[in-house]
Amino acid sequence: MLKKINYLIQAIIIYLFFLIGRILGINLSRKIFSFIFLNLGPLFKSEKIIKKNLKIYSHNISNTEEKEIINGMWKNYGMTFIEYIHLDKLKKNGKIEIHGEQNLTNIIKNNKPVIFISGHFANFELMSMEIVKKNINLATIYRPLNNFFLNPLMEFQRRKYVCKNQIKKGINGVRDTLEYINKGYSIALMIDQRVSEGEMINFFNKAALTTTLPAQLSIRYKIPIVPVFIKRINDKFFELNFLEEIKPEENKDKFELTKKLNLILEEMIKNHPYQWIWTHNRWK
Repeated sequence: MLKKINYLIQAIIIYLFFLIGRILGINLSRKIFSFIFLNLGPLFKSEKIIKKNLKIYSHNISNTEEKEIINGMWKNYGMTFIEYIHLDKLKKNGKIEIHGEQNLTNIIKNNKPVIFISGHFANFELMSMEIVKKNINLATIYRPLNNFFLNPLMEFQRRKYVCKNQIKKGINGVRDTLEYINKGYSIALMIDQRVSEGEMINFFNKAALTTTLPAQLSIRYKIPIVPVFIKRINDKFFELNFLEEIKPEENKDKFELTKKLNLILEEMIKNHPYQWIWTHNRWK
């Protein structure tokens, strides 16, 4: 009962924030909520987990670098949070510069499924949004929010403005994923979160439960994997990069392929550590 009350209070506060953000407009609300999250975020999320993760990321990280990464993360977190209520505007007029577009053009030209993988960088929802805008048939795997008062709005926003084909993570989700692939759909998913059904595979030289689903799908269905990275340039602009595809015929072992994907994800984080969400208890 206490958990339900907490969820209800949280939902009321967040709905109020979304209403304020909608009234203020996307540009002003980005500035305000980046400031709010920078100053209040540490009160609601464990600083201990963040610092533990950063020590795994780099044993020699300085106090100055640690502070810069944490501050940058909270600012980005705040902007991403309030952008959920402005997804319609981002879909219509998102200022996104695409790199590696040739890799995307090849996917469109071949008209065959691929697996897009990435992590929680910048506003990660915009990656699937842009893929759909390129008329690629896509289904995305997502993890529902624990807060059941808030989750319906988030699912509505994702289906309406990001990708209408949403696959709920879990056993049933795997079955749905296979059905979408058999119908010629590409799949998009994040590989940077700890998953209870995953395998212990090194991530920044420390074993972490990691999903092997992309590797299994690629090997079983002989479809390539395309890593995607999004970077927030400033308050208004993003850069979206589609990397070269990883061919299924070059990778026959799901563990080795998953290790390769983790290494790619590591490079993304190293290049822009302040844009990754460090609050996940990745190495629990």
